Amino acid sequence: MTDIDPLLKYREQHKRRLNYMPWLYWSLKPKNRVWAEQWQKEYQEYLMSMETVEIGENCFISPLAHIFAEPGRKIIIGDNTFIAADCTLHGPLEIGDEVAINHHCILDGGRVGIKLHDQVRIAAYCHLYAFDHGMELDTPIYQQPVRSQGIEIGKDVWLGAHVGVKDGVKIANHAVVGMNSMVTKNVEENEIVAGNPAKLIRYRK
Repeated sequence: MTDIDPLLKYREQHKRRLNYMPWLYWSLKPKNRVWAEQWQKEYQEYLMSMETVEIGENCFISPLAHIFAEPGRKIIIGDNTFIAADCTLHGPLEIGDEVAINHHCILDGGRVGIKLHDQVRIAAYCHLYAFDHGMELDTPIYQQPVRSQGIEIGKDVWLGAHVGVKDGVKIANHAVVGMNSMVTKNVEENEIVAGNPAKLIRYRK
């Protein structure tokens, strides 16, 4: 049995690390940056050839993420943005510059879509669903009409781990949502909210 090249073993382990901690991509040593940039270039070209996706400059997109953007459900990803492993993204989505989407997040744009402005930080296991359906008793749930109002997350917003955001919600610039919160109503600028449903705790100012 042929021994595996230790350098290749190291590189594969490094790829695993980057998939789940993609912020490390921008601090790679020059010798590692060479192969990592080529790896990303090849994967991003493949993704854009298979899905209706636009990817900006200097991004990291984990090949372990699930990104689906059929015609009419386009995904636009801005510059210097990362998407970590085990995320599921379904367009329409508009993702700004310097956005971080950490592992195991789900963003489904429904019909209207999700917009993430620049510098949004989304911690692991967040769920954003831009659709909902009726609950009338005279019709089974799966036969209820589906609605979509869209979700908008403002600039420099931080969603803590395990946050859920309901369809129709707008979170204004510089807001923070605490871990394990469910956002059912709009959040104003600079607010820190937490809980289920999320309520105002204090202001960042």
